[in-house]
Amino acid sequence: MPTTSRSRIVLATAAGLASLTATAYILPQAIGAAAHAEPSAELLAGLRVLLSNDDSMQAAKASHADGLGLYEMRKALCAAGADVVVMAPWQVQSGKGTAVTNGGALTLARRTQLPAGYENDCTGAPSGSPVYGVCLSDDACGAGTPSATPADTVKFALRSGLAAKVGWADGPDVVVTGINSGPNVSAQVNDSGTVGAAVAAIDDGVPAIAFSSSSGDSTNSYFPVANYRANAEFGARLLAGMRERSLFTGKFAVKVDYPDVSTGRRAKAPLWTDIGHGKVVWHDYAAHRGGGDTFDIVPGVCADRPGDSCTETVRRADSTALLSGHVAVAPVTADRTYGATVDDGKNLRKLKHYVEQDAPRP
Repeated sequence: MPTTSRSRIVLATAAGLASLTATAYILPQAIGAAAHAEPSAELLAGLRVLLSNDDSMQAAKASHADGLGLYEMRKALCAAGADVVVMAPWQVQSGKGTAVTNGGALTLARRTQLPAGYENDCTGAPSGSPVYGVCLSDDACGAGTPSATPADTVKFALRSGLAAKVGWADGPDVVVTGINSGPNVSAQVNDSGTVGAAVAAIDDGVPAIAFSSSSGDSTNSYFPVANYRANAEFGARLLAGMRERSLFTGKFAVKVDYPDVSTGRRAKAPLWTDIGHGKVVWHDYAAHRGGGDTFDIVPGVCADRPGDSCTETVRRADSTALLSGHVAVAPVTADRTYGATVDDGKNLRKLKHYVEQDAPRP
């Protein structure tokens, strides 16, 4: 979700989203199917995964908003047999969308001491499963060094980084981005660096899946490990099923948003959705207290602004599904062309069928 360190900011919350006026989500008949058993770990054996995000690889904040979800996803994928290499932004780059850097130099900083509890998650992986942060510098990355964008990290990894650092000259089998701290639904999808990184992958013809998790409090300032972990475990099983059915495609990215389960409720079955048109976070700009030509960036919850175009009108919107407790799955095309049909819809139809009838249940 978009953030800025110099702004007075109130981010969208699950409670705030729920107060949006939305059309009812019609459940497919197949959603009532019984839960599916977890796939064998062997289903991801040998799968080469590039893992990135927009929250950085720091995972140092008590809020868990700066990359902890990435380590939960890494843990789940490695436990399922995948070979995972992380190349992620050096600093938090939330809200960067598909932005890229057009000049200068990129430097990799390998993390040798991983966050507590995640040190041995990928022991024995053929690549060594390194974790890299990518900064904008021709020198070592430091505390204040600017960061590469999410799209930078994926483009760099696919075109140079993976070949140079782990010998993957023909690239990964799939790019996974996230787990983002906060949902990426409706109009804010265009702002999402997590989704932007996935779009960068399909720009190069590499399959990509972007994962995001809901927050666990009314201010969207705390992101429980429970949400990341449930999302990651579901994500590993989802990838296993997609791989088994040959559903990986570079024609479009797949966006997966996971509801809040930190209070003990169980996520509902995944739904195939469209990206909504309603606003979720409303970006506003107020005169700075010092006056002059300075303005504060003051995003807020859309529902707090009566009269703004916050009403969701898309019938099968991702935000509506998520707020009703379902895992929301939606395709994202790279060209953003209205009404575009990718591959005559063949791959979309196959994936939609999988999500609605055969995908794992949380």
